[in-house]
Amino acid sequence: MKFFQLEGTPREAGAVGKKAAKAIRKKNYIPAVLYGGVPVKLPYEGELSPGETLVKTGNNEGLIVTSLMVSKDSVRGLIYTPEVFLVDLSLKNGKKVKAILKDIQTQPVTDEILHIDFIEIHEDKPIIIEVPIALHGHSEGVKAGGKLSLEMRKLKVKALYKDIPEKLNIDITNMGLGKTIQVGSLNFDKMELVSAKNAVVCAVKLTRAARGAAAASGK
Repeated sequence: MKFFQLEGTPREAGAVGKKAAKAIRKKNYIPAVLYGGVPVKLPYEGELSPGETLVKTGNNEGLIVTSLMVSKDSVRGLIYTPEVFLVDLSLKNGKKVKAILKDIQTQPVTDEILHIDFIEIHEDKPIIIEVPIALHGHSEGVKAGGKLSLEMRKLKVKALYKDIPEKLNIDITNMGLGKTIQVGSLNFDKMELVSAKNAVVCAVKLTRAARGAAAASGK
């Protein structure tokens, strides 16, 4: 997959909460959080860097969470695109991690980005991410007058990030009139499909012209 280079600035301990977030946005930055991808054992004996806090997730485990901010201009190419990227995130405290977007919070009316969540990834730990679909081939059903309909633009997969392609290529050559391709019929090397197996990925729908041609051929 493609990597996106992004720089973040760790927030100071007091730069959290609604008031602090509002002040950050006024400076043309977006508040963000980076969740550590691997739990740490408690009690934690390491040192926390600026912006880091330890969040307890179980009796003997916790996650290191980093509060940061990123400039609005720097994330445009990451968010406003149909492509999916892995993020090379460099923090000004010297920490460098690979991450994926976990969540984006927007203002309901203006669509302004209010907050971004990242989650750290590791080479030996599978991740779950949505990957764009690319259809290939000339469907038999379309040749017969049907209309191709793409019902899903992305599929959710689980795999090591090094095994995830930029797009999932699906051959539609043998799709006839009225036929569909469901998630459960697909298989990709080294990847597990997480999307619902009965979900329809694409379909060749009957058009009025196709129905007329089929009726005429049956007479």
